[in-house]
Amino acid sequence: MGDGYLRKLLVVGATAVLRRIRNAQTHTANWVRRLLEKKPSRLVSVALANKTVRIVWAVMSKQGVYKPA
Repeated sequence: MGDGYLRKLLVVGATAVLRRIRNAQTHTANWVRRLLEKKPSRLVSVALANKTVRIVWAVMSKQGVYKPA
């Protein structure tokens, strides 16, 4: 299912974001904090990587510009 190396890089990147996002006041940061209350951090980092890939895919397929909520 896809490129394992790319998947690993996405999860590592999401894990790095988790370390920095705790003090941020964005929609994504709030979403991550709510998930961290219920789920282990490893699972949240995979969820964040998945969310990021879905956003990237949507932007690339529509050839648009990313507009955060």
